[in-house]
Amino acid sequence: MDRNLALEFVRITEAAALSSARFMGRGNEKAADQAAVDAMRRAFDSVNIDGTVVIGEGERDEAPMLYIGESVGRKGPDSIPVDIALDPLEGTTICAMGGEGAISVIAAAGRGNFLHAPDTYMSKIACGPEAAGAIDLNQSATENIKAVAARLKKAVEHVTVVILARTRHESLIAEVRELGARIRLITDGDVSAGVATCLEQSGIDLLIGIGGAPEGVITAAAVKCMGGDFQGRLLFHHDSERTRAERMGVKDLNKTYTRDELVRGETLFCATGVTDGPLLKGVRTLPQGRVSTHSVVMRSQTGTIRHIEALHDLIRKPK
Repeated sequence: MDRNLALEFVRITEAAALSSARFMGRGNEKAADQAAVDAMRRAFDSVNIDGTVVIGEGERDEAPMLYIGESVGRKGPDSIPVDIALDPLEGTTICAMGGEGAISVIAAAGRGNFLHAPDTYMSKIACGPEAAGAIDLNQSATENIKAVAARLKKAVEHVTVVILARTRHESLIAEVRELGARIRLITDGDVSAGVATCLEQSGIDLLIGIGGAPEGVITAAAVKCMGGDFQGRLLFHHDSERTRAERMGVKDLNKTYTRDELVRGETLFCATGVTDGPLLKGVRTLPQGRVSTHSVVMRSQTGTIRHIEALHDLIRKPK
């Protein structure tokens, strides 16, 4: 994966974050998401890639831009062929309500290297590098927390598990509480929470629960870059979801995917914060038309992780 693409993609996530952050706390999810989509779509036109969106804003008849299968980039004779997994605004509700952890995110890999995850649910578990190899989605939360605690040389009551605050997780939350581990409940944004398991300073050791499958693949890309671990299994509620998955190339509907099965080969990941969260600081407006952004960019090939804090002059910079 060409290292020059990493910085090019940061400019794209910055554009999406800057546009969507204007709607922070204003209660309009659709406007925030559309602003991010429009800005990201425009920004892709300046990048010298022959890209295909394999995880995006729904299928073609459901999304006007950045749909699954859409071609992006300049597509010149020397363009780099890549598959793209993206979420222009991961955490639309978070942004609209002014909450924590909304980000704009892109992951890229060689052709055919991402699992083409349908827009359905996925059971997930993620951890950082120190606990890699210790987690198993087919084991209970109790067994996984104990295994991670042993790897990290922590008491179980010092392990922090991040879980989406959903009715479907009531029994999971009760199990973790009964065990005595710490819980951080989040309302949305499990990509940034999953990636945060790889950052010691985040205070998050483990992510467990059910969330979106596309977000699971994006999280796996980031975790792979950082040396952490991830497993996921697709969950279906309707036959139409199973049919869609089969149409997208999923052969075993009950398979538990490892990190390297979700994201094969080399990958890169970049994200820009929209609102403050465990992974990134959000967009900050400053006097005299200036705005600051905080991004992270990483590549699995080298393991390099770069944090980029940028100052934008909106008076001189096109919106």
